[in-house]
Amino acid sequence: MKEHLAHFDIAGFTYYDGVLAFKKLEIGTKLTLKLEDDNKYDTRAVAIYYKEFKLGFVPRNENRIFYKLLKVGLSPFEVRVQRLDKKAIPEHQVGIIIHLVNRSTQEIELEEEPTTV
Repeated sequence: MKEHLAHFDIAGFTYYDGVLAFKKLEIGTKLTLKLEDDNKYDTRAVAIYYKEFKLGFVPRNENRIFYKLLKVGLSPFEVRVQRLDKKAIPEHQVGIIIHLVNRSTQEIELEEEPTTV
């Protein structure tokens, strides 16, 4: 089971590895969130990654819940690319969507799927 939590453009996309990763991204591409405790601009910074590429951050006005959950060791998120626009300015080129996911339910559902022979 999953529930929509947020959607937004990646903050700081211009300043990190966005240009290196842009051509590899597609609608639906999975991304990951990581705390960045040593960020001097935002004490609750949550970075967004595609594999080893740092794309930018969850916008400051959206990051509180993500920061708190990650800080206590919870990562119940499914983070995916929702929109790509190569003609937009870099800060609006990649939109993402984040769902809350019940990992234990997801694992149970996968185990219960019938196998075909």
